[in-house]
Amino acid sequence: MWEGIMLICFGVSWPPAILKTLKVKNPKGKSFIFMSLVMFGYFCGIMGKVASQGGNCVANWVFWLYILDFAMVATDFSLSMYYTIQRKKEELE
Repeated sequence: MWEGIMLICFGVSWPPAILKTLKVKNPKGKSFIFMSLVMFGYFCGIMGKVASQGGNCVANWVFWLYILDFAMVATDFSLSMYYTIQRKKEELE
């Protein structure tokens, strides 16, 4: 239960970050290393659930919180990468 609460608390912070990235279209201040480490941590959590519960992990709500949190960070990472590339293209024109 405590692991799930932790994931909910961490997960609440990502939707506003994604919305800000979409609104501003400028990933200035975003750390790709930080987001990569967070995604790696969520990936390890997912693998931990798979290793400890095997096929039963899909019935575990905490497993799905890991998936959701990973997806949100990956979305913010992808958007930030996209806007970084777009800005560099604009600077070259």
